[in-house]
Amino acid sequence: MVNRILIRGLDLKQDWDADLEEAMGGIATEELEWGESALLTVNKIIEGRILRTDGEFVLVDVGYKSEGIIPRNEWDDDEEPPKPGDIVRVLIEDVDDAMGRTEESRGMITLSKKKAAKAIAWQEVMDKVHEGDIVTGKVLRKIKGGLLVDIGVNVFLPASQVDIRRPSDIGDYIDRSIQCIVLKIDDQRHNIVVSRRALIESERAEKKQQLLSTLEVGQLRKGVVKNIAEFGAFVDLGGIDGLLHITDMSWGRIGHPSEMVSIDQEVEVMILHIDREKEKIALGLKQKMPSPWDAVEGKYPIGTVLKGTVVNVMSYGAFVKLEEGIEGLVHISEMSWTKRISHPNELVHIDDEIEVVVLGINKDKQEISLGMKQTQTNPWDKVVDRYPTGTIVKGTVRNLTNYGAFIEIEEGIDGLLHVSDMSWTRKISHPSEMVEKGQEIECKVLSVDQQRRRIALGFKQMEDDPWATDIPGKYQPGQLVTGTVTKITNFGVFIGLENGLEGLLHISELAEHKVENPEEIVKVGDQIEVKVLRVDAGERKIGLSRKRVDWAEEDAETDAASASPGAPPTELKGGVGNSSGPLIK
Repeated sequence: MVNRILIRGLDLKQDWDADLEEAMGGIATEELEWGESALLTVNKIIEGRILRTDGEFVLVDVGYKSEGIIPRNEWDDDEEPPKPGDIVRVLIEDVDDAMGRTEESRGMITLSKKKAAKAIAWQEVMDKVHEGDIVTGKVLRKIKGGLLVDIGVNVFLPASQVDIRRPSDIGDYIDRSIQCIVLKIDDQRHNIVVSRRALIESERAEKKQQLLSTLEVGQLRKGVVKNIAEFGAFVDLGGIDGLLHITDMSWGRIGHPSEMVSIDQEVEVMILHIDREKEKIALGLKQKMPSPWDAVEGKYPIGTVLKGTVVNVMSYGAFVKLEEGIEGLVHISEMSWTKRISHPNELVHIDDEIEVVVLGINKDKQEISLGMKQTQTNPWDKVVDRYPTGTIVKGTVRNLTNYGAFIEIEEGIDGLLHVSDMSWTRKISHPSEMVEKGQEIECKVLSVDQQRRRIALGFKQMEDDPWATDIPGKYQPGQLVTGTVTKITNFGVFIGLENGLEGLLHISELAEHKVENPEEIVKVGDQIEVKVLRVDAGERKIGLSRKRVDWAEEDAETDAASASPGAPPTELKGGVGNSSGPLIK
């Protein structure tokens, strides 16, 4: 059933009614006929006159045969209370005739003052606000996911759209008046989403282009520090951020950018580089002042002795601060003439004040080479005077190598005891056969090379050479001696005679028959009797024979002849000449 109601004095075909109907999202309407020509539609906004307040309801005359009712709580406490005769705008929510719900409300029209106000406010906003427009509003409160902003109607500002960098607490914006861009309008749901970030980015983009067109390398510009990282600080120049790298903050050493700048601090910086394509700007703070390296060569000539403070210690050396912005490196090799240093912190530590000498300057690379040991006398300058050739010295075995032992005769001064200078009589394969690390021994200085910083030491020279005194007289050709097998090789057997003295029993002198493997005849440690074939003091060799031990006495002369100087090997009986092979000292 369609009810038609005559509404006195109101034209229900006004344009704003139609617009509101569209803005309300096509809410279903119901036409009611009450009379002959008037049309009343649910969700229409009309004017009414307050008749009276009746308990929890306010009765309003809207020009129908039945009054309309508005709940009393639709008037806020801070509003003027409803008075008879007041004109109010209301929204028709429902229309009932005699089919009312209660005796008191039978035939009443249900009205809403608040919904009318909201619908009117929405329409007023829709008349002047569109997507992309800039609006101003007051932040009311925090809601899930963002803020509620009043621009005439309540709109939603997502937390991600509050600022370029999301603030730690968006609640700080409550009660602040802000400007935003309208991102989206949903007419049906009466929702508007706005963005303050998009507005800021838009403004910054415009300012950025203007600023980029005026920036030049070398200019001084003021800006505000917006962010600080480990590697530097970002400075807002008024529409575009520039990077102030930590290395461009001070000529001196700094550990963190926060030592130089702080958030929201205004700083004056120099434009160092501009990449207009990538919109990147490099800034400098230290470049506003002259570089201390400009005058470094005149201020610190090579050879200058000065004091500095250790500011950093690395495995390869120590950095020493000479003045603000000027540091030099003392390499580990330049720390001591004599001490063997594994790490610089054995001698220096951070904040130590030390004396150094300028060794070199590279102004282009901003490098200064410094030395610590050069402030002291080089002990090698006096080594020749302190240890002349023939001097007997006492030292400690510091290190062993394949070719000899290093003997420390004083701190940092080592001499080399070569294997060839360890024994007159023994053949030394490795120095460990004679000495051990940490052992204290006496040696004789054989030579000193001051330029190459080398001292040659001898151990065997502590005694007379037995080859020049005892051995030639003690061992004669044809003599029978007893010795111990010390080593077996493929060409013969070495026999220990006394005090490290060894002779060679060639494989051809082992037996009457041909021997392929000497170990078939003797073993290391065996004591055997041998005959001396020859003694060569010049070559420091003794030739021995086992097969000749039992030869007849009359062969002694032949044996003697075979050992006489100048006798050719082929004259030796039984091929004794073959025994003139390798003989050990």
